[in-house]
Amino acid sequence: MTMKDLYNSLMYAARGHAQWEIETSFNIIKNRKKLLILFVMALPLLIPAMAHAAATLPAFIGGKAAFGPSYFSPATFYGSIAVGVIAGLITGCIGAGGGFVITPALMSLGVKGILAVGTDMFHIFAKAIMGTTLHKKMGNVHAGLAIAFLIGSGLGVTGGGKINRALYNFNPIMSDFVISSIYVVLLGFLGIFAMSEYLSMRKNAPKDGGDAHGGPEKITALGAKLQAINLAPMIKFDDHVVPGGRRISGFFVAACGAVTGFLASILGVGGGFVTFPMFVYGLGISTATTVGTDIFQIIFTAGYGSIAQYAIYGYVFYTLAMGMLLGSLFGIQIGAITTKVVPGTQIKAFYALAILAGFVNRLFALPEKLTQMGYITLSAASGALITKIGVWLFFGLVSIFAFWIISTFIRNIPKLRAEAAEEYDTNVTKGGVSQ
Repeated sequence: MTMKDLYNSLMYAARGHAQWEIETSFNIIKNRKKLLILFVMALPLLIPAMAHAAATLPAFIGGKAAFGPSYFSPATFYGSIAVGVIAGLITGCIGAGGGFVITPALMSLGVKGILAVGTDMFHIFAKAIMGTTLHKKMGNVHAGLAIAFLIGSGLGVTGGGKINRALYNFNPIMSDFVISSIYVVLLGFLGIFAMSEYLSMRKNAPKDGGDAHGGPEKITALGAKLQAINLAPMIKFDDHVVPGGRRISGFFVAACGAVTGFLASILGVGGGFVTFPMFVYGLGISTATTVGTDIFQIIFTAGYGSIAQYAIYGYVFYTLAMGMLLGSLFGIQIGAITTKVVPGTQIKAFYALAILAGFVNRLFALPEKLTQMGYITLSAASGALITKIGVWLFFGLVSIFAFWIISTFIRNIPKLRAEAAEEYDTNVTKGGVSQ
């Protein structure tokens, strides 16, 4: 498996997760009962006395008594909404990768890394339980694979949460440094390949980027070897792909779940970006089954991780999680609609810039952390300045992207309305003919 294959598999996973987020967002917006639930969940944000008097907030929603030393303030709250909008615009417009920038963005607002991770996981969980329509995906979810995966995922999430908490308790600065370093590697890898893909598109004729659920259906050499190992319990799957189906040891599936859960717990993401390459390229499981199982596991992985490993220890800012949820619902709606009037090449360019902005943001935060831990010699003012430059570059680039998308949407409202009216008339006409 080459580095390009790894990048493509990560992007397939990101597109699958983005599609789930888009569907979830529309399911919430179009359902009055779910909007009522959202209103109830957001009540702490709608009470001005609580929203602006940080000293009076209970610890579990981010008061000054919460683990920190960062704590709730109007700036962080409104910043969380902005982060949600930006992540939603990236997800809705680009169809991939919006979640990758949330934890770095929260850390840029002054939220400690472990709090950013726990809050991001809780935001994913809240969105999942509110908007997911599992019945649409259940046909592609294999019960045996899901159970084995969730057993491993539970162990991985527990291990990742314990390590994150132990690092923070040992040295909060080191905790931030480790989380930032992992994001530097991840976002650097994705950003460089995304930019090279965009530059390649400009030189060559546009090619079909493939479906979000795409990927190799032919089993890989590694997948064939692992499926040939008869290690009980054996799980039979993919009857709809191969006559007689395929078989894989439950231990291998659980191991993949452990890796996914561990990384999800460390980084504060859904974990799907590693599920796809491990399932498809490693275990030889079809893409349809992989995506369905991944959407299924997100609810349990994010729920168990955010509550059992972070929230009960005080490492979740409920107010910020709800701010991001509200912001992302708005951003996804605008982004998804705007794709009808935005050229695909420009979308890819902005995606690459957004990911590289997150990479630069976390990279520029490292010198100050290394200085504070005593590993390098740098004046406090210089370290703080480098960190601020990274923050300015990040929010500057993503703000330009957000302004471009929203302004493009506003300019094209008449065109979008005309298309919607035409589509409605067509559907009415078809309905009348069928009757």
